[in-house]
Amino acid sequence: MKKVFEKIVEGILTCSGYITSITILLIVAFLFTEAFGLFSNKVIEDGYVLVLNKENKIGKLSSREIKDIFDEEIVNWKEVGGKDLPIKLFRLEDLTAYYSEVELGESYEFASSKIETLIKDDPGIIAFIPRKFVENPQNVRVLEDQTISLKEVFAGTEWFPTATPAPQFGFLPLITGTLWVSFFAILIALPFGLSVSIYMSEIATPRVRSILKPLIELLSGIPSVVYGFFGLIVIVPIIQKVFNLPVGETGLSGSVVLAIMALPTIITVAEDAMRNCPRTMREASLALGASRWQTIYKVVVPFSISGITSGVVLGIGRAIGETMAVLMVTGNAAVIPVSILEPLRTIPATIAAELGEAPSGGAHYQALFMLGVVLFFITLIINSCVEYVSSKNK
Repeated sequence: MKKVFEKIVEGILTCSGYITSITILLIVAFLFTEAFGLFSNKVIEDGYVLVLNKENKIGKLSSREIKDIFDEEIVNWKEVGGKDLPIKLFRLEDLTAYYSEVELGESYEFASSKIETLIKDDPGIIAFIPRKFVENPQNVRVLEDQTISLKEVFAGTEWFPTATPAPQFGFLPLITGTLWVSFFAILIALPFGLSVSIYMSEIATPRVRSILKPLIELLSGIPSVVYGFFGLIVIVPIIQKVFNLPVGETGLSGSVVLAIMALPTIITVAEDAMRNCPRTMREASLALGASRWQTIYKVVVPFSISGITSGVVLGIGRAIGETMAVLMVTGNAAVIPVSILEPLRTIPATIAAELGEAPSGGAHYQALFMLGVVLFFITLIINSCVEYVSSKNK
């Protein structure tokens, strides 16, 4: 009977392991499937086209060029390789500025012919209109649409997914913002975390350690939104006042909040690693005439470097995926940061802020999943670094 029970328990544990592994693989497969659908989408919004005068020989326009044209940053066709002609913009809502409701018809039944006439009469025009209004494509030039490219996504410098007629899905501001905040969080958290872990491991009395350790571990259980409120009410005003900034929601605010969130993990792992240093090594160092501090930084810390490194990377790995805290204190400006004292936006904050508003299955929705893939690889690299350092120093 005992053997039967053991077999049943073994079978349950095996099935649990398989189910967990399969679930993780399915989640990853779903993430990648949704994400890579982005590159099958067209640059122009579905159901719309860009129409030119037949004399205009421009063949293709990148999504950035289209946006700059409709933002009136590019005002002449020669700037994109065409003739020396001023660009004239036309959107469907501009139709009433040219024709009366009587001319267009009660149900806009004459709109197609009127739009065609406008395009035929103006060689510099570019019209952003629904495809259904192009009834005679032989009389105009429908600009060739392209699919969203890898270069536009991963090397693009502008994130504006709701822009018309060409949304911008440049990941560079979000990736640099995430790495920028994480890097400074490491710089802030490392000295404090290492100092506290050395104190708790080597200096603090057992009574003090028994009080401090539960308090520090309790910090890791605080919800991230609470850290966000703390950062918004305390850290943001301090940074604004100290650096005399117009706003305090900056990358530095996000770095400080992330550093605070990473400290419990760094302190706990590093302190455990130091306490695992053999007593004989400490005694040998002291017997050779080394002082207590020399023993700490020449024996204990080098012996524990694997655990310390793992604690730092795991702490930042936990913090790098946080959403609400960073969303509340970094200013949410999707621009490439030049200084840590500027507002910026991170990948997790972007996903949290925009996923609920993105139409399911659309390019914006799939771009957010692709950001999830980028974040997946960032955390995978971090975890791989932990494994490498740990295995190397065993």
